[in-house]
Amino acid sequence: MNQAIDSTTIAMTERALARAHALTSAFLASLPERPVSHVPSPEEMAAALDEALPETGSDPAGVLDDWFTRAERGITASPGPRFFGFVTGGVTPAALAGDWLASAIDQNAGLWASSPAAAQTELVVLRWLKELFGLPTAWSGALTSGATMANLVGLIAARQWAGRRLGFDASADGLAGHPAILVASSTEIHLSALKCLGTLGFGRNQVRKAPAPGGSVDVAALARLLREIPGPVIIVGNAGEVNSGHFDDLASLADLRDSHPGGAWLHVDAAFGLFASVSPRLAHLNRGIERADSVASDAHKWLNVPYDSGFAFVRDGTILREAFAAGGAYVLGSAGWDPYTHVPEMSRRFRGLAAWCTLKAFGREGYRTIVERCTDNAATFARWIEVTPGLELMNPAPLNIVCFRVVRKGLDDAATDALNRMVVGAIQADGRAFVTGTIWNGRAAIRAAFDNWQTTPDDVGRLQAAVEHISGLE
Repeated sequence: MNQAIDSTTIAMTERALARAHALTSAFLASLPERPVSHVPSPEEMAAALDEALPETGSDPAGVLDDWFTRAERGITASPGPRFFGFVTGGVTPAALAGDWLASAIDQNAGLWASSPAAAQTELVVLRWLKELFGLPTAWSGALTSGATMANLVGLIAARQWAGRRLGFDASADGLAGHPAILVASSTEIHLSALKCLGTLGFGRNQVRKAPAPGGSVDVAALARLLREIPGPVIIVGNAGEVNSGHFDDLASLADLRDSHPGGAWLHVDAAFGLFASVSPRLAHLNRGIERADSVASDAHKWLNVPYDSGFAFVRDGTILREAFAAGGAYVLGSAGWDPYTHVPEMSRRFRGLAAWCTLKAFGREGYRTIVERCTDNAATFARWIEVTPGLELMNPAPLNIVCFRVVRKGLDDAATDALNRMVVGAIQADGRAFVTGTIWNGRAAIRAAFDNWQTTPDDVGRLQAAVEHISGLE
């Protein structure tokens, strides 16, 4: 009886996997020409997918077909070469295959005992990443779900450090009744870092902000601001500001950290900017990052692995482990490294396999090529913006983000803002490329981010054609 059940289950699984493979292969083959987005309305998606919970089951292969057919209109071609919205990478072949294998073997990457293979793979990935970016090998770290959770890990360690400076254990005792721990950053601090500060009890509205003209913090203004904070302070710097791609002067921030009389912790949000360190011609942008106390970055951006994946590094491994200290009789006695001691999660997906596979497949040289090709694509697009009448480059593009807007004679600021919001929506609906809107220096603007390992000059040309056509510049 058990043998019959097993053979039936195996056959059903194989049919489902074969159907998933067929759907996936067709989707990936369509990416070079597939409309990037259909932009369905919420009502359309609800009509396509909402239904009552089925009373009885269905064949798994048929379930896959049913979902894909009904949901396809709402699937963006975000892994493809013409998705320039937000800061979104694609998926390399090795990363995709590794991610599939990780799902199949279904390891809990929280403890050594639950999967020695997953824990050791993650340690190797972390070492490789430190080597790739030139970070100190002694730093501790862990893989996370993305840069937001990586920021959270770094800032939790910072909170623990600051509490110790003030004479209490922030993780064990909480913040109530203790002196406030203040945070200083720039006006361009990223939303993800603010979310973390709210989550950690610092308060999103309590951040002291120095101006960041052009996207990089005014170091002198930040120094004046820090002089007003007597106790330990957490400094949050940017390596790759999200609207412009500009970098704070990290070496100067480290100097401010070192000279602050009450003590300071330097956390760097390097969600995509950390990858500049891969290229000899771009590495100067991250000068000083090796002096930080914690660094957060994304793997599902420029590493081009599937969602979700990020990583955090912390200089003081003791503080990091102390911040996440927890124990129970059922998790004692692991022979090796327990990842849960470095992150908020206990049970965790085996994210390390996709990262291991793609790092192994591309190597240092391969990732240097990807980063430089992406920045070359961004530079090409930025130069085209500069020389095209009716378009305005909002800021120089030092890395992979191009911020621009459409301008027309006779339009005031409000009308120009409305025009640019309309252009963003029209480009997204057009399907040739995908961009996102933003506000830069108080004005509506358009962003294009170049992170995908497959994007070619021809894809950049198609983006230019879409902008030209939608903006009425032809």
